[in-house]
Amino acid sequence: MSAGRHSVRRGVTLIEVLIVLALLAAVSGGAMFGLGAIGTAKLRQSATLITSAVRVAYTHASQTGKPTRLVFDFEKGSISIEQAKGRHFVQAQDRTGGAEAATEAERDALAEAEGILEGPRAPRTGFEPAKPFGFSGGDSTGAKALESGIFFRQVEVSHEEEPVSEDRVYLYFWPGGQTQRAAIQIQQGGGDVEDINILTLTVAPLTGKVRILNGPVDMARPRTDEEESEREGDGF
Repeated sequence: MSAGRHSVRRGVTLIEVLIVLALLAAVSGGAMFGLGAIGTAKLRQSATLITSAVRVAYTHASQTGKPTRLVFDFEKGSISIEQAKGRHFVQAQDRTGGAEAATEAERDALAEAEGILEGPRAPRTGFEPAKPFGFSGGDSTGAKALESGIFFRQVEVSHEEEPVSEDRVYLYFWPGGQTQRAAIQIQQGGGDVEDINILTLTVAPLTGKVRILNGPVDMARPRTDEEESEREGDGF
């Protein structure tokens, strides 16, 4: 009787332990693979959202005859479309591209810049939310958010001297069928991430054509007007 009970309560063998560990590793690996696939899908979906926004803004500017801009909001992780209330000419090396300030950070930056300048200043153009067909979110601004877990890493546009990684950035479009050169980097997860979790969307200045590239890619900055002309149709 004692021997029988002993045989029933025998210990787990080494082979059984190894089998259990292997099963746990397989389940854990499958879960991690699944999460990675979901993250990659969200990154691609966010890239598609931005591509759609560029196309809609490009078309909206031509159809309405109003200068139009995309607003990349780092804090909210969203993108929206705005149209000018009047004529607008983009100013280089200017935080808003020559438009009215829309945030406290922009107001501070403009106040500092204008404190250095002397003489009369041209009035700045105001912009208002636009909700063109094919692109409109649920709030009053019509903003659409990136997928959960996806963030703007940095955005480069031709009127900014350096890449921007906070507050808001603007990409302008004109009725004549032109936009600015741009490179928009989005990433899966916050902070420092591996290059495989980053996509770069480049925008061509004449056609508004968008290319989606793997990894972080800096915007090509022409050194001369002639070089700018040569690169206008290169699809970058």
